[in-house]
Amino acid sequence: MGAPATSAAHVLALLDEDDDSLKLHALQQLDRSVHDFWFQISSSIAAIEALYEDEEFSHRELAALVASKVFYHLGDLDDALSYALGAGALFDVNARSEYVQTILARCIDSYIEARVKEAEGAADAAQPDPRLVAVVERLFERCYTDGQFEQAVGIALESRRLDQLERAITASPEVERTLKYALDVSQRLVVSREFRHQVLRLVIRLYEGVARPDLSAICQCLMLLDDSDAVAAILFRLLGGSDDESLLAYQIAFDLVDAELSAFMLKVIGKLDQLAPAAPKPEAPAAAAGEGGAAAAPAEGGDQMETDAADQAAAPAAAGQAAAEADASPFSKRLALFKTILNGDVPIELERQFLARHNAADLQILKNIRATVEPRNSVCHSATVFANSLMHCGTTVDTFLRENLEWLKKATNWAKFSATAGLGVIHRGNVGKSRTLMGAYLPSAPGGSTPSAYSEGGALYALGLIHTNHGHDVRQFLLDSLRATQHEVIQHGACLGLGIAGLGTCDEEAFEDVKNVLYMDNAVAGEAAGLALGLLYAGSGTDKAAELLAYAHETQHEKIIRGVAVGLALVQYGREEAAEGMVEQMTRELDPILRYGGMYVLGLAYCGTSNNAAIQKLLHFAVSDVSNDVRRAAVLNLGFVLASTPEQCPRIVSLLAESYNPHVRYGAAMAVGLACAGTGMREAVALLEPLVKDSVDFVQQGALIALALVLAEQPESRAKPLREHINRLYGNKAAEHCVEWVGRRSKPLREHINRLYGNKAAEVMTRMGAIMASGILDAGGRNATVSLRSRSGHFRRTAVLGLALFTQYWYWYPLSYCVSLAVQPTALIGVDASLRAPKDFQVVSNCRPSQVAYPPPVKVDDKKDKAKLPTAVLSTTARAKARAAKKAKDAGKEAGAAEAMETDKPAGEAAAEGAAAGGEKGEGGEGKEKAEGAEGKKEPEPSSFTVDNPARVAPGQRKFISFPEGQRFAPIRPAPSGFVLLRDTQPEAGPVEYLFQEDKPAAAAAPAAPAEPAVPAAPDAAPAGDEPPPPEPFEYIPS
Repeated sequence: MGAPATSAAHVLALLDEDDDSLKLHALQQLDRSVHDFWFQISSSIAAIEALYEDEEFSHRELAALVASKVFYHLGDLDDALSYALGAGALFDVNARSEYVQTILARCIDSYIEARVKEAEGAADAAQPDPRLVAVVERLFERCYTDGQFEQAVGIALESRRLDQLERAITASPEVERTLKYALDVSQRLVVSREFRHQVLRLVIRLYEGVARPDLSAICQCLMLLDDSDAVAAILFRLLGGSDDESLLAYQIAFDLVDAELSAFMLKVIGKLDQLAPAAPKPEAPAAAAGEGGAAAAPAEGGDQMETDAADQAAAPAAAGQAAAEADASPFSKRLALFKTILNGDVPIELERQFLARHNAADLQILKNIRATVEPRNSVCHSATVFANSLMHCGTTVDTFLRENLEWLKKATNWAKFSATAGLGVIHRGNVGKSRTLMGAYLPSAPGGSTPSAYSEGGALYALGLIHTNHGHDVRQFLLDSLRATQHEVIQHGACLGLGIAGLGTCDEEAFEDVKNVLYMDNAVAGEAAGLALGLLYAGSGTDKAAELLAYAHETQHEKIIRGVAVGLALVQYGREEAAEGMVEQMTRELDPILRYGGMYVLGLAYCGTSNNAAIQKLLHFAVSDVSNDVRRAAVLNLGFVLASTPEQCPRIVSLLAESYNPHVRYGAAMAVGLACAGTGMREAVALLEPLVKDSVDFVQQGALIALALVLAEQPESRAKPLREHINRLYGNKAAEHCVEWVGRRSKPLREHINRLYGNKAAEVMTRMGAIMASGILDAGGRNATVSLRSRSGHFRRTAVLGLALFTQYWYWYPLSYCVSLAVQPTALIGVDASLRAPKDFQVVSNCRPSQVAYPPPVKVDDKKDKAKLPTAVLSTTARAKARAAKKAKDAGKEAGAAEAMETDKPAGEAAAEGAAAGGEKGEGGEGKEKAEGAEGKKEPEPSSFTVDNPARVAPGQRKFISFPEGQRFAPIRPAPSGFVLLRDTQPEAGPVEYLFQEDKPAAAAAPAAPAEPAVPAAPDAAPAGDEPPPPEPFEYIPS
């Protein structure tokens, strides 16, 4: 074996020979050694290029391959790719070398760029190089040969090759798995809305061709295409099939409702009515029967308010309904039950029952906050009311408000408006009793009197929050209230309530009434009207947007301009390229308020798309606009655009978080909070931690709120440091000695928040953020999270728009309650064919209970009550005590010898005597040792546990959920959260016991009782009002 070559100079000399065989030999040698001697070969690259360009040379492809490898080592990838394409078949795409992989990646990027320009009709678009196409085709063949079908799907989607996408799916041995992967990737990575819709149609066609098509996935695709007729046809066929098919139809309905597209649901219901013309008469009684299972309870409470005469009149109607129900066909019953899902009655009621019965909110947190809020600090007072509302969102528990009515009465004017609106958050979903609950605050009958217009306006706003996205029951009442008043505050509340209740319904009648309020040119009512118009036409891209923009140019009120600007952003939600016209127009406006709205148009139009063009525009305005408001909004809306890839958001805004401009830093904090809401992502927490200690108060406020959004419903080990930081802001003496939490995962984070509430040294804005963060952290009684996505993975329109409105609290505090629109219960609720929750159903969580346990209750610090006042000591008393001590010491020395002669007593007896004589000292010594011994004998924590229906399933717990076999009820499609339809596998086992069937008293009365034990009192706490003990007897000895 010869010695290895140490130089390529002798081979390079052969390139100058006239004989082609010598040149061929030289190129072959260089091709084998180019990776070792590329630095020498680069000096002769001109000769190699000349050989490639010589058309008479028969081995041009080999010269191109050698030149490509040399340019690759020189870092010129464009020339390397060009010569690799010239190498033709000699460029082996199947090779696994770093050179081949790099050139292939460059090849794919160039091909994708050319295909995208061609598809979008760019001015500089041209047909892709045929040689480039040939390499890509060979790459596809390699993927199919190696079985890398998912890689082929990714390349096909990015290069917009539907033919190759179809081939990759059909050639896969697991067609359904590849289809699911293609559907998921298309929603996250495909930028073009038009091409995404083409992919969805292809996926639907391929799904229909498999043996057992996934009808749920097909309906999800059709919903994204807004094809309500096709969805209705599939569901109609399932409802008319077997029992299992009807259960699948119910499951699909729950999945569709989870996307919160109420207008689409109404279209599906309308189409079903057309397909079933013989079923309309039995529908009403059947629907009532269906609601009786899951949603009749709240209706019964409302019926108790009716008069006896009304009850007597309703009796014949009920009898008629029962008769009609008995005669109804099975299909009619199924259809009636199905409609109760689509119109939201059953899901809303089941989630409300879950939140009410699993409420674990700690009232002691609110009591601590209330105790430290100064009487005249209206900012912290309103923030405390907000925290209470969000802590009890959907639970119907208003115990804190009832116990602090006198304190609550301090709220005046708009603070009273907000406090009343907070009731709507607490009773969210209690649609059957909403009018009864808010009756004391709603506008009175003609000729009556009401205590305050602010309470009336807040109550109308609260009605909208109760009926979020399902306002068909209160629509007419809100319209009548809006028409019957000329008071700006009541109009303000009615507009907000109407917009939230009718979100996305495109209600023409409501639009005209709200528009009339807008044209009254009242600043207070006009701002709410502009927002309401955007909510009513959310995501529609209506032509009426141009009319609203024109009015924004005419009015002189900044509040109206801002309301209209944000309303226009709501109209353009999810429109992507279709919103470009509005984006260009608003971002070029001279008025900074309209440019501010333009940032929201850009963020909401491209929400969850990670569109590079949208990100570049937002970054451009974030660093170049002259208005701080526009710059803050530009950075903040990066969170909406990057919501589908939250792991990228901290990296993109990391430099902005270090900006000299505090508004940009605030926007960076909120962007991370929005994009990473409910994820608990460590990168997000790491970016936000330094901002909590920022030198500017409103940056601290934004960082605290963003941290609470990120850590909502996360394991307590992650949230503890935030709680500790908040605790420090309200001056908890027990926590003041703790080490700073920033960067230290082991320290309690919740206590960090708790330390901020009433710290007089902290700025008011910081304390306000801490109080709001505490409410978000424990949202829904610690049984809910803040999430932009539905359980099926699609974006929840209501949640996105709710958070967009929540960010407007910077200008208008009552809008902070819109964060409740993004609150999502973390529940797994199993229901059977009657849409009721059977009691005999359990799931297994394969993790330790402590990983997902509720935070421990806040301990009551009673040291202030037990502290003794300092006692005055006379000088004569001190001298007397000194003399007595000296005598005792001398006596002790005399008794020492005799005491040493005694036999030592057993340790236990000595300890007992010490405890009896020493009092607290003995109690603290041996008692602690016994406690430690008991702890040492404690059994190890189990690795799994069982949870009853309905189960609380935190986001991080979902991957550990399993369904044990052998139960009476089995899921038709196992899912770790949300609503799961159950099949009765043992119908002969007897009647089923259901949950939520017992009669319940008025709202909030039932949950109020169990809320009390959540605040344990200290076992040895002194009763309130005890006086300090009298001084010890002393003898006065004159000096």
